[in-house]
Amino acid sequence: MPGDGAVADKRHAPATLRNRDAITAVLADWLPASGTVLEVASGSGEHAVHFAAAFPQLAWQPSDPDPAGLTSIAAYRAEAALANIAAPVALDAASARWPLDSAAAILCINMVHISPWEATLGLFAGAARLLAPGAPLILYGPYVEPGVPTAESNSAFDASLRSRNRAWGLRHTDELKAAATDAGFAFAERRAMPANNLMLLFRRT
Repeated sequence: MPGDGAVADKRHAPATLRNRDAITAVLADWLPASGTVLEVASGSGEHAVHFAAAFPQLAWQPSDPDPAGLTSIAAYRAEAALANIAAPVALDAASARWPLDSAAAILCINMVHISPWEATLGLFAGAARLLAPGAPLILYGPYVEPGVPTAESNSAFDASLRSRNRAWGLRHTDELKAAATDAGFAFAERRAMPANNLMLLFRRT
């Protein structure tokens, strides 16, 4: 279970401070006007409280498979004291059982490359169960694109990830699009982001 919100429970992911405003600007275009946004793999929880504050008309549901992550999210949630952010829930993207039955949108930041491919397949499968036709599934992170030179920093990051875990690594966007199609999603839009990242929008068909 998440902790009681003690400051000592809070984790800090430096990248969140650098990318949260750029991500928010894209989310303003892609998120629905109302409903619950499920954030898969919320990590420290810093993104969750930032987005909940930026979109007060939406209900924000953070999640993570790591108990320490859930504890950190709970601490940031307690500090923020926002009415539209729910208590974090344990969610393993690769699992066939998710703790929600529906959502208006799903957001997943920096999970796809730091998890086995099965987690990405599970993400699409789970999103297909929860989302109504037309609803968005939004991914953020570094990817490899066909016909687009991969930045040296991304290539080095990919090598580092694979040295830590052979099941990790930057995914190819064409593989993501194929997995999305198989799960009942259509690729809708790509946005280039700072630091050689991308935001990818898929919609439930």
